[in-house]
Amino acid sequence: MPINLREDVAFIILKKIKDSGSGMHKIGFTETDFTGRGLTESDFLGHLDYLNQKQYIKAEFSGNAYANQEDVPSAVNPKEFDLRVANTFGAEDGPLPHLIAFEKAELTEKGQKLLEKMEQNPPQDLDKGPSTQIATKDMPFLEKVMLKSGLNDIFDARDMTEMVFRVMRDLMTTEAADRVAEELHEPIEPTKDKSLQMEIVELWKDTNPIVGFLSRVRPPWQGPGIFKIDSDRFLFRVANEGGMPIDADREQVVKAVFSATKDELSQERIQEIAKWLPDKILQLWQEA
Repeated sequence: MPINLREDVAFIILKKIKDSGSGMHKIGFTETDFTGRGLTESDFLGHLDYLNQKQYIKAEFSGNAYANQEDVPSAVNPKEFDLRVANTFGAEDGPLPHLIAFEKAELTEKGQKLLEKMEQNPPQDLDKGPSTQIATKDMPFLEKVMLKSGLNDIFDARDMTEMVFRVMRDLMTTEAADRVAEELHEPIEPTKDKSLQMEIVELWKDTNPIVGFLSRVRPPWQGPGIFKIDSDRFLFRVANEGGMPIDADREQVVKAVFSATKDELSQERIQEIAKWLPDKILQLWQEA
């Protein structure tokens, strides 16, 4: 069954491939890239397949979208279905459609020229759909983190927020951290679930009382030495100490927490925090 090709989806795909790197590389497409556009995974793969066939991109897929029924995974091994969806174009030689999964891609010269034209005259549909579902200042804190991070669970959003906050505090003096805490008194999520009935400041101070105490008595982890928190260590700690889901992008998660947090802070606090952050993390803070 042919797909209904959409200019807005094609534009988002081409731009994401361009912005995420050069050469053949993995691209971290998430649901938030297409928020509000009613795009299924099959539609997404169909657009990738079309752009690949027309040589706007050079893409790699696992499986074989154009072969025979041998592509269909065995029902005996459910793991073969992981992250694989039916090829939109279907298969005529068996009871099931071929199953494929997107792996890597790069823009071709033809695709770069197309993207340049589309950037000069963006598809009108880009202004539709997501406007009611993008993160807004009035949206609950954890929902903003979920939407922008690509996390699928509100509790993951809570845990990752606490971990990002923990590393941020470790970079700062106690006095600076206290000034931030004074501005973080909104609920993290309006809910009847007691485990989520807290204010943002409780995550900032840390729900673990021992960690919270230690963060107040230690000096900032700055300067030379094994405990210095540079950008790599910041991201490493967030990913490895916070139980980050394996399919999450650590920079995207950090940036999502930063964005939601900045919505709660005065410009004075935003600028003060920026002074404590190492180079790459500072860039994420400024972009959030």
